[in-house]
Amino acid sequence: MLITFDKDFGELVFRHGRSGSPGVILLRPRLRSPEVVSAFIVTVLSQPIDWPGHFTVAREGSLRVVPLP
Repeated sequence: MLITFDKDFGELVFRHGRSGSPGVILLRPRLRSPEVVSAFIVTVLSQPIDWPGHFTVAREGSLRVVPLP
């Protein structure tokens, strides 16, 4: 599982067909204090989602889960 803040992984997976991971979680919080970002990450990872085989975009208040190609 790859957990990242880097949007380039979406381009690599969907435009170029590359996936070196069983799943990707792209975190897009509003950057504030490290404590707020840490709480955001814990909240996202505690969701009952089948992470492997999916590309997930997590924003404050929303999760978008798309099957990997």
